[in-house]
Amino acid sequence: MLSALFSFLGGSVFRMIWGEVSSWLTARQQHSQEMDRMKLQGELEAAAHARNLEAIRVQADMGIKVIEVQAQGEVDKIAAEGWLEAVKATGRAIGVAWVDAWNAVIRPGTATWALAMLTLGEFAIIKISDNVVQIAGAALGIYLADRALLKRGK
Repeated sequence: MLSALFSFLGGSVFRMIWGEVSSWLTARQQHSQEMDRMKLQGELEAAAHARNLEAIRVQADMGIKVIEVQAQGEVDKIAAEGWLEAVKATGRAIGVAWVDAWNAVIRPGTATWALAMLTLGEFAIIKISDNVVQIAGAALGIYLADRALLKRGK
């Protein structure tokens, strides 16, 4: 009878203890896997967050560059329109005879002077500075642009 009692308790207690140990090992393994999964998910989310921040920064930089390019385009457009108006204004008659005569003579005279300076400087007959070259270029630009615009009716 004693052996039956030991057999009964031994079998039941062993199964109970083994069941508890097995449950504890399973829970520990699941907890470890869950912790590893959470760490990996945290790393993946941090990397995704860093990529998103970089993408936002790049988009903001690109937006700023677009605005800068648009602003520079507008400035260039205004400068070109101002230059065009200045060129147009050089050929307008104002109604005062001697001023209109002076305007009629000064543009071709300045263009002739500019060509003479550039030609003499090119053949090293005279030494001209960069300022003279720039002024001569501007004078020729006004004269030639004025002639071209008049031909086109502008």
